[in-house]
Amino acid sequence: MVETPPSATGEGASATRLPVAWPGPDGSAPRVEAAAPRGPYTAAIAMVMGAVGLFSLSDIFAKQLSASLPAVQVTWMRYVLVGAIALLLAIRRKRPLRPARPLLQVLRGVTLLGAGLFFIMSLHGLGVAEATAISFVTPAFITLLAVPLLGEAVGARRWTALLIGLAGVLIVVRPGAAAFQPAALLPLASALCGAVMAIVTRRIGASDSSETTLFWSAAVGLGLLTLSAPWWWSNFDAWFIAPALLMGGLYGAGQYLLVMAYGRGDASMVAPFSYVQVVFATALGAAVFGHIPDAISLGGIGLVIASGAYTLHREGMLPDWRRRPAVLGQGPGRGPEH
Repeated sequence: MVETPPSATGEGASATRLPVAWPGPDGSAPRVEAAAPRGPYTAAIAMVMGAVGLFSLSDIFAKQLSASLPAVQVTWMRYVLVGAIALLLAIRRKRPLRPARPLLQVLRGVTLLGAGLFFIMSLHGLGVAEATAISFVTPAFITLLAVPLLGEAVGARRWTALLIGLAGVLIVVRPGAAAFQPAALLPLASALCGAVMAIVTRRIGASDSSETTLFWSAAVGLGLLTLSAPWWWSNFDAWFIAPALLMGGLYGAGQYLLVMAYGRGDASMVAPFSYVQVVFATALGAAVFGHIPDAISLGGIGLVIASGAYTLHREGMLPDWRRRPAVLGQGPGRGPEH
């Protein structure tokens, strides 16, 4: 789950910070290189919705592959394609790839890998809709972490939204109930990794360009997965190649649409539409796997969506200097996320 990260323009700490977005399950909102124009947002919103639709399709293929292959191998397949895209973008834009803060870049790469791996692992035991909805609790985790790590003040309204979102997750997960599945904890781990990644992204945003961050996030994840391959590699038949390419291709196409979307509209305006991914995931899960969440789970999913959308709304009302850079996707991401 690797996506174009938000960062500064790459011109140094004094560079003007641009609009940012919240994270999703598997992965991250692209960084735009110029302030988004004011005006009609129809095209940008359509692009965001198209992107999350592609992410949901990619997750469908990931779930199919994870039924026969280790989740870590499915994650590696996605990283191979995204790593190639990251390298091509870096070469095309001719930005320096040497990071100013290498340790933080490595930490970001590790947390991004964790977000994507935990999400894909969850697909083996959960429906795509439930996994996607749970991983969308990332904004709540960011709010929690921003207080001790960034010294950020959080108002009563955002605390209320956070608690509502967590309540929605508890309704979906239902710990202690007969319907509880341990796999439901994996999207939570994915969301936590995504939140840590978002905090780290803020630390490196003023010193490294988007292309540098994207490249190193992909390189760290792909490197770790490849080095560990002898312990998890499973030989696969040729028929796995097509769905693997589709999984990576759909994911990459979604990233391209996000780049276009955030170049056309303010992140605070278009980012809330990323929650349409939960709707897409539910519809695709029903169509492909015949899985429809029960009424209780749907109620919890609704609370998560309402909480996240309100948090994004409040974020958009903050001054630019107080906005937290983060990532959008799926993901979960997903992420990139996921």
